[in-house]
Amino acid sequence: MEREKFGSRLGFILISAGCAIGIGNVWRFPYVAGNNGGGIFVLLYMLFLLMFGIPVLSMELAMGRASKSSIIRAYHELERPGQKWHIHGYLGMIGNYILLFFYTTVSGWMLGYFIKYVTGDITKNTDSSQMFADVTANPWIMFVWMAVIVLIAVIVCSMGLQNGVEKITKYMMLILLGLIVILAIHSLTLDGAGKGMQYFLVPDMDKIKEVGLGNIIIEAMRQAFFTLSVGMGSMMIFGSYIGKERALVGEGIQITLLDTFVAIMSGVIIFPACMSYNIPTDSGPSLIFVTLPKVFEHMSGGRFWGAMFFLFMTFAALSTVIAVLENIIACNMEAFGWNRKKAGVINLFIIIIMSIPCILGFNVLSGFTPLGAGTNVLDLEDFLVSSLILPIGSLVILLFCTTKLGWGYDNYMNEVNTGKGIGMPKIFKFYLKYILPLIILFIIIDGLI
Repeated sequence: MEREKFGSRLGFILISAGCAIGIGNVWRFPYVAGNNGGGIFVLLYMLFLLMFGIPVLSMELAMGRASKSSIIRAYHELERPGQKWHIHGYLGMIGNYILLFFYTTVSGWMLGYFIKYVTGDITKNTDSSQMFADVTANPWIMFVWMAVIVLIAVIVCSMGLQNGVEKITKYMMLILLGLIVILAIHSLTLDGAGKGMQYFLVPDMDKIKEVGLGNIIIEAMRQAFFTLSVGMGSMMIFGSYIGKERALVGEGIQITLLDTFVAIMSGVIIFPACMSYNIPTDSGPSLIFVTLPKVFEHMSGGRFWGAMFFLFMTFAALSTVIAVLENIIACNMEAFGWNRKKAGVINLFIIIIMSIPCILGFNVLSGFTPLGAGTNVLDLEDFLVSSLILPIGSLVILLFCTTKLGWGYDNYMNEVNTGKGIGMPKIFKFYLKYILPLIILFIIIDGLI
């Protein structure tokens, strides 16, 4: 069967960026930046993206393009006979499934809140803290929202690469980028815009002393590493759908720029709005589902801006779900010979059923605290993906692409530099082979500790 290909370079860039852009960009990046010295964190974050985010991303894209396969078959195609690198392919695919088992629930929250704003279910008298507590206490409503997200993603992927994934995700991403610009401009017109931007982007020397420069460096390193979703083949599949016209470091830079743009613009939306109405910022779900509804409550036209924000959030979440599901479906098609529709239907049921424990972790199974007091099933699944599967996978991919025991540095360099545009300079050889593996190993150990 002839390999499917993207219809345009723009489609490849937007879909790959959509995979990297996630809800963590919106609620985690602004909060972490603001609480780790503001501008100093943002500068370090961008530096670390260049140092190891883009190189590992280029390796995933190179492996995909060279093998024309998803992660499991890519190793089979590129490794030498008798080698066992392909074992990581199975770990990567497990990671894709686990990610969807909790990501679809959080995505469902975004969709549900968008519906609440559109229908007027959220009013100025709504207690946002109680409303979020009521949502998480009701497994049925969370199940419905989650199932709708999974169904949308399956329908899109079942329509094919160009007619479904590329066409729909491309327009969804363009709308997402348009929404975030509109929301950011609106936030900058609020009375507290200057104070909010200062908190977000101006280096705060008192905060740097309080947190410690070393801790800020580690936090920026971790955020830069995880933001691109490299390590479990989510980007490899998109590399398999492109031709040899463009060198891959340049493509990785464009994906990274879009991802970073959304992260920074999210801070531009959130902090001026919070500062304008003297509402303290917070991290995690409470920032999105408790704090921001309070902001919209005070804002003129708050229902409209709330609906626009959660529509943006829904698109951000759904773009990642579609991208990860595309990787799963492509792998199923290669492994079992299924067509897209069959793979889609089977995974529809698998993902819906296996997402139920995450939902129940907030209510029926709330007594299950796998990582200590206050944690739940979502925290466990997030830990498995973020702290284990992604960083360990990135280290394996790095070693596979740079050592003689794997695909090899020369093969990687030939592939990544094929085509027009920015390639990988030869002077980086020592850094990629010896320094970068130590950085990733440090991130793994730090995350486990």
